[in-house]
Amino acid sequence: MGLFFLRRLGVMILTALCLTFIVFFLTNLYPNLEKLAKTQGNFRMSDEQVESYLRKEGYMQPTPIKYGQWLGALPGWTLETPDGVTGRCIDGIVTPAQAADARQFCGILQGDWGVSTVFKTDVASIIGERLGLTAKLMFWVMVLMVPSALIIGVLAGMREGSRTDRTLSTFSILSTATPEYVSGVILIAVFASSSVGLKWFKGTATGAMKDATFENFFLPVLTIALYGMGYIARMTRASMAEVMTAQYIRTARLKGVSFRNIVVKHALRNALIAPFTVIMLQFPWLLNGVVIVETLFNYKGFGWTLVQAASNNDIELLLGVSVVSVIVVLVTQLISDIGYVWLNPRISVS
Repeated sequence: MGLFFLRRLGVMILTALCLTFIVFFLTNLYPNLEKLAKTQGNFRMSDEQVESYLRKEGYMQPTPIKYGQWLGALPGWTLETPDGVTGRCIDGIVTPAQAADARQFCGILQGDWGVSTVFKTDVASIIGERLGLTAKLMFWVMVLMVPSALIIGVLAGMREGSRTDRTLSTFSILSTATPEYVSGVILIAVFASSSVGLKWFKGTATGAMKDATFENFFLPVLTIALYGMGYIARMTRASMAEVMTAQYIRTARLKGVSFRNIVVKHALRNALIAPFTVIMLQFPWLLNGVVIVETLFNYKGFGWTLVQAASNNDIELLLGVSVVSVIVVLVTQLISDIGYVWLNPRISVS
């Protein structure tokens, strides 16, 4: 198991480097850098002024060198000006002597994520705050979604082809086939609109950022949970139906074991192997797939931050968001692989 973990960890690090380099390359294309220069200066800047700004900020270096500096694996750039020396790892303009004493490495590995050009603050603090808000949303979504989906899937798969199976399967298909922006609008119109009359909940979740209540937080949680619930339920139903027809289940029935014990002690663990992987895949989806829901309900979490960074060409913030997204996806995949081996003893780690 230790060698298996180390191999997976090595592949995960290599994958993270490749993915972050692709994002870094795309965000540092010249049209994006030109837009950034004009956003920070003015939109009437000439090509010479744009190039001067980009050179002053260190953007005119080769992409691999810039990536190494952003990562913190290469020394940061420095630039001598008539007023003094400035650079990536230097705050403001200092004298040559002070520049020589300044640190050389300042990147992701050193915990320096840069400064947002839109919010004018550290990227790490922005991501930490917004990630905490989305984590709160993800927690309650998982609390509602996973148990409900497993119960629906198990009940439907226990008696394949029955009326209960058809009813629950139809509900699962409908919930998965309905996008969040459709179900969210329907829920707001039905349960939060004054025109319909059912003002049970609030149509915005802005207040939930500081004080989450059932009234202002249930609709976004339900909107996200409904979409993922159907997928998990369908996978659980298919796995449960397959397990219930296995030979050892038939043997248990012939021995007179009660149907409840067959389901709980024999079928359930094997039926949860495939849904476990699906459940672990919900974490990266929840992190990046809540963009629509957070925008719809004006909940300023991680997805909302991603929209703001992309729409405002905030390169440093966009890179920080991409790093967190890549890490979450790879870590959940690693946990999924380890859990799959643990749940299924027929799989050999070697």
